[in-house]
Amino acid sequence: MKPSRMLLVGVALSMASLAVACTGRHEARTVAPAAVVSGVQDKPWTFEAMPAWRDEFDYTGLPDAAKWGYDLGGEGWGNNELQDYTDSIDNAFVGDGVLTIVARRETKGKRNYTSARLISKGKGDFLYGRVEVRAKLPSGRGTWPAIWMLPTDWAYGGWPKSGEIDIMEHVGFDPNRVHITAHTEAYYFKINTQKTATKVIDNAMTQFHLYRVDWTPDAIRGYIDDALVLEFRNEGKGYEVWPFDKRFHLLMNIAVGGDWGGQKGVDDQVFPARMQVDYVRAYKLVDR
Repeated sequence: MKPSRMLLVGVALSMASLAVACTGRHEARTVAPAAVVSGVQDKPWTFEAMPAWRDEFDYTGLPDAAKWGYDLGGEGWGNNELQDYTDSIDNAFVGDGVLTIVARRETKGKRNYTSARLISKGKGDFLYGRVEVRAKLPSGRGTWPAIWMLPTDWAYGGWPKSGEIDIMEHVGFDPNRVHITAHTEAYYFKINTQKTATKVIDNAMTQFHLYRVDWTPDAIRGYIDDALVLEFRNEGKGYEVWPFDKRFHLLMNIAVGGDWGGQKGVDDQVFPARMQVDYVRAYKLVDR
C-alpha cells in the first residue's frame, strides 16, 4: 500500500485528547548506532521547502497557546525526577526572539525545583516529515533537557509500544554529549537495545545548534547541524520494531535529577538553568 503523506494538524485542529499518561523520561544508555538492515525499501524522499507548522518566537510573553500546551505536576514522571512542571511565565517565556525554558531551585508542592514541559499535542501533530529545532542547552550537573516526540494516540499501547523519538537529549554531568534516540517495544533502554547515537558538540551549552529529525516510512534519521548522527531503518517487522506510522507530537523540557540526569547528583549552584530555543519548524514529507 502506498505510504500516506504526512498529516499535519495545526492551529485549527479540533480533536479529543486521549487520557493516556506516558511514562515520562527515562535513562538513555549509549549503545551502538542503528545499523542499516534489510527491510522496507528506502525511497528517495524529499520534504517541502516551506514549513507547514512553525514557531519563530517573534513575540513576547507566554508561549503561543495556539501551538503549545503544558504537562503539569511533580510526581517524578516515571524517572524519579525532582521538578514540578508548571505553566508559569517564570518557567517558560518568549522574548528577544527566543523561547526560554527555566528550571529553578524553588519549592512547589512536594518538590524543591520547578521547570516547564511544553507540548504540541492537539496543536501540532505529525505523521512523517522533517522537524528542526535550533537550541542552546542548559549547563550544570543535574540538568536533563530534551527535545523529543511522543505518540498522540498511543495506538499500539503504552510506552514503549507506541514509540518515542528523541531529537535531542543531554545530561549536565556529561557536558556537550548530545544523544539522539528511538525507542520501541523491541528496542528500548530497559533491555539496553534502544537505537541511539551520540555526538560531542564542544559549545552545545554556549551556542545555538540545529537539532533535526527526518522521519519517513522507511527510516528515522537524526542530525546535528545537518550532519547525520543516527540512522534507524524500518525493518518491516511490525509495530514492535516500527510503531512510527502514527501521529506524534513535540515536547521540550528541562528535567532536574532523575534516574539518568541525577546519576551524579544535582548541583544547586547551577540554577536557574535555561534552555533557549530560536525556532521550531516542521516540514511535510513529499510523497512521490
